[in-house]
Parts: sequence; structure tokens; C-alpha cells
Amino acid sequence: MTSPEPGRALIESGFGIAGSMTGSAAVLVYSPADAALQLDDRFAACLRDLADDLAGGALPRREAARAGAALAFAVEHGVSLSRRDRHVRSDGFFTERAGGRVAAREVGEGVLLAARASADERRVRNLGYLLAEVVFSPDVDAALADRALLLTRSLTWRQLALLAAVGRRERHPLPLTPVPVDPRGWIAWGAAEDLTDLQRAGLLDPPVAVPRPGGAAQPRLRPADLRLTRRGVLVHRLLALDFVHADDVDAALAALA
Repeated sequence: MTSPEPGRALIESGFGIAGSMTGSAAVLVYSPADAALQLDDRFAACLRDLADDLAGGALPRREAARAGAALAFAVEHGVSLSRRDRHVRSDGFFTERAGGRVAAREVGEGVLLAARASADERRVRNLGYLLAEVVFSPDVDAALADRALLLTRSLTWRQLALLAAVGRRERHPLPLTPVPVDPRGWIAWGAAEDLTDLQRAGLLDPPVAVPRPGGAAQPRLRPADLRLTRRGVLVHRLLALDFVHADDVDAALAALA
């Protein structure tokens, strides 16, 4: 039976990416009285508005599925954060400003645009998580959330997995084997380029080494030497990269070998 609410159907269309929890997420947003779990009313209303707006347009099927999945992941993470005794912000983030703009919706629109453009759909989960993280983080305004989205827009999934690896270095030590310089294999070369681009973007320390006068040898970079910069911490936190699966992290590190 077709859902009477187009926005609800949009969330449910993310099934192929987010799995069966899209149905539960749609219930939480559109029929909260029928849900076993609870989601803050303001957050649910924001998600409902976002879904209804997108459902009113003629989106390509995969773009609609990515948007629906991102909304479902936002619901999932929002419920998880509530269970950890975090609270939805009460600082006017959901209040309409001049021009009818609402900060929560601005962030949500940015997240859905990024999700719709994510051909690698593994990124969609963490984009949805970003929306929930911002809604539960009064120290993050819409401009900072937009900066985080800009920083992540061009990052590959492997780069996000590398950031996740560095972010959990205290719990899971990184390899001491140096990263090959100009590796012959294409996969290893691509992984090394991904790492270098993260350094150039200011997401990882140390910065890319600059050749010394006289051609003196440069120290070999080891994954164990890597640290998140302030920018890297922002991306890691808002995209909840602690939830990147260990297999993806291991695969990203193995590609550097």
C-alpha cells in the first residue's frame, strides 16, 4: 500500500542504503505516537519538513534514495544520542529568523544536497549523522556545520576511513611501517595520494614535507606519526567517524602498505 505522505515514502525509499530501519525512522518522523522510541518533536518536525520539500520535486531515483537514507540515519543517530543523555539544543536553532530561514533546516538542506551527490553511498550514513550531531551540539552553529560540509565534499570514502583510523589511534595503534614513496602499484599510489591530500587540506598533521636545501633525505612518514588537526577533529566529530566499520579502516590502512 502506498504511503499517503510523499515525505514518508522518501524516507522509506532509502531502504536499499539504510536497510529496514528506514521504516522505523519514517514512523518516528510521521507517526510518533505509533513508535516504540521517541525523537524530539522539533527535530522530527524539521526532518518532516525536509522530506516533504524534497518529495515535492522530481528527483532521480538514486538521489531520492540517498536523501531518504540520510534522513533515516539522522533519526537513528538522534535516538542514539538521546539514549546517551545528550539533549537537543534549545538556543533558537529551530526558531524562524528574518526571511523565514531556520538554522536547522539550512544545515539539513546542506546535508541532503551532499548526500544526493554521493555516488559512493557509504558516505550517506555519516552525512545523516552530521545533521543529528549538529542538532545535539550547541557549540556548533550553522556556519561551522557548513564549513564541515565544505571540507568533506571532495573527500573520498577512503579518506574518511583514514581520518577514522587516526581518530581512534589511542584505542587501535597505527602501523609503524613507513608509507611507500611513489609506490609502483596503482592502488597504493592512489591511497598515498589520498593521504597527501588530507595533509594538504589541513586535516592531518604533520604537513606534507617540503624538500630540504641540498636534497637532504626526508624522514619517512609512518601512519603512527599522523594526528588529527583542529579541522580534522571537526570533521571526525561531526561525521561521527568513530562509527566507520573496522573493516573499512583496515582496508584503507592496508592500501597504504
